[in-house]
Amino acid sequence: MKLPTFADPESLSYVYTLLQKKLDHQNLNKICEEEKLSLETNHKNKTKAMVNYYSNLDEYYNHVQESERIKRKKSRNMACAAAVSAASQGLEKAASSEGGGGGGGGGAGNGGPQRRLWVKDRSGAWWDECNREDFPEEEFRKAFRMGRSTFDLICEELNSAIVKEDTTLRNAIPVKQRVAVCLWRLATGDPLRLVSKKFGLGISTCHKLVLEVCTAIKTVLMPKYLQWPNESQLRNIKNEFEGISGIPNVVGSMYTSHVPIIAPKVSVAAYFNKRHTERNQKTSYSITVQGVVDPNGVFTDVCIGWPGSMLDDQVLEKSALSQRANNGGLLNGVWIVGGKGYPLMDWVLIICYEKQDIKPRE
Repeated sequence: MKLPTFADPESLSYVYTLLQKKLDHQNLNKICEEEKLSLETNHKNKTKAMVNYYSNLDEYYNHVQESERIKRKKSRNMACAAAVSAASQGLEKAASSEGGGGGGGGGAGNGGPQRRLWVKDRSGAWWDECNREDFPEEEFRKAFRMGRSTFDLICEELNSAIVKEDTTLRNAIPVKQRVAVCLWRLATGDPLRLVSKKFGLGISTCHKLVLEVCTAIKTVLMPKYLQWPNESQLRNIKNEFEGISGIPNVVGSMYTSHVPIIAPKVSVAAYFNKRHTERNQKTSYSITVQGVVDPNGVFTDVCIGWPGSMLDDQVLEKSALSQRANNGGLLNGVWIVGGKGYPLMDWVLIICYEKQDIKPRE
């Protein structure tokens, strides 16, 4: 009878090592899956919190606008009632007067002083100077980051959306001053206290004007001027980009920037900007702005409002541009150029210059 042959100790050690490596690999895969699941869950929670925040913010602004509308309506009704009361008193005086005195009484009733709200006297000399026709163009451009012609065009486009009528109690703020308050606030970032002194208006009034004009810009100007190019425009854009870079079929250049904001009351972690915090040595929060421009720097697409903690590729994935490109075939056979923060896709071309002296055609 032949006894079984046992493996030598070296073979057993080798088999044991393989089994141990396999077990370690399985454990590592399990840990990676758990971390991936945790990251996905965290991202979903952040996205849900961000959507809820914007929904609540939108409801808040709608409530504010409705309250302002009701207040204005009550003010108009009170003004009308005051006018009717004054006219009635004038008629009663006219009826009680005698002969020619009746006509004089009626005239006094019609021409008598009208009730007005008390308004704090503020100096608007700076804005009055800027609003003069002979105000230097260079100074105007320095103040509002645009020329007089562009400013007048914006006022003309928004006139029907933001114009107000004079009431018995007070005169309405002119359209140009309304637009100027908003543009100055956006261009300089000055506190409302300083904006109030510049334009001779109340702080709360300036805050309301900024919100009203921004809403009008979004609803009136954005659909009209921020549009994806048509076929004819795309051909011209491709030719211009190819002439600049030597790369064919490029229809846009894409970049994501961050706009600093005050720490929100909800979902604070979602808006935390790690890069700005490390660079400025100060806790920073932001929202993202993803823009696509043509060779002349004109915006053709924007995606605004995602939290500052999101990376460029995450913002792109959430944008309407990505959904239209992946589902609707908007960018078949053409490229949008982006930096190394974006993913390489069928319609996204990544260009990352490693050398300072690299030539555009290289």
